[in-house]
Amino acid sequence: MKVNSLKVQILHNPRCSKSRATLELLKNHGFEPEIILYLEAPPTTGQLGSILKKLGMQPRQLMRKGQPEYKQLKLDNERLNAEELIAAMHKTPILIERPIVLANGKASIGRPPESVLEIL
Repeated sequence: MKVNSLKVQILHNPRCSKSRATLELLKNHGFEPEIILYLEAPPTTGQLGSILKKLGMQPRQLMRKGQPEYKQLKLDNERLNAEELIAAMHKTPILIERPIVLANGKASIGRPPESVLEIL
């Protein structure tokens, strides 16, 4: 299979089935994405802001509200502003929805995995 030269990155959690499926889908389409293990190397607040802009989302929309940390950190408080929510995702990256694929100056969340093909 021909390897596509487009630069593709995936914010990946190997323990997540959707993340593994998205990575496999990318490889099956000829991409060798740069794998970013975001739990070990969290995106900076600036990178998160850029990702949110590319996704067209507000910070809370990118958060995994079912994570125990979401409630523990009281992130459901509507008074928290975007910067505070982004800082929480940087500090506690398990809160970030996954996987996120970046390519062509765009971003997509791999839920379902096939949705990332739209930006390639």
